[in-house]
Amino acid sequence: MSDDNGTPSAPAGSTGPHPEPIRFFGTTWVNHDNGYPLRRAGAAVGSLAAAAVSCLVLRFAYQGLQIAAIGAFVTVLVVVMFAVCSALAFRHTWDSFTRRPDPDRQAALRGLLAIGFVGSLLAYFIRSLTEAPGEKLHREEYEAALQRHQQRTTRRTGNPTKKKRRRS
Repeated sequence: MSDDNGTPSAPAGSTGPHPEPIRFFGTTWVNHDNGYPLRRAGAAVGSLAAAAVSCLVLRFAYQGLQIAAIGAFVTVLVVVMFAVCSALAFRHTWDSFTRRPDPDRQAALRGLLAIGFVGSLLAYFIRSLTEAPGEKLHREEYEAALQRHQQRTTRRTGNPTKKKRRRS
């Protein structure tokens, strides 16, 4: 059961694990309901549009460097910096969809990820074409939690001390 935002609303007395919401999707990723396909399409279109606008802004910045005539060396350095940072941000974002990122490494890469924002947007776009970004990771964790809960709550039948012992 979930509300309009896709956040789980547990039934009274429910004690099982609850799915973790994903940004822009809430918990609609569990059953692919409440507009999940529309949200996925919106996330894909939105991230691609944001990447396109970002590239346009970077183009204006490049033209500003050309107008300032600061020299070819600095211009090449800036272009290479954005390209490398975007590639690293793409890889980091892509990896974060399949495993939890290390918080210390995440903090250390914060500046690099901010510079390479175009790569992160493109990774989000590509992943949105097949699933909600991070859905696979969240689904694996949720199903493992459900299985652990099921094992803990399964009741045994009979009294184990009254079992007949086999003699060899």
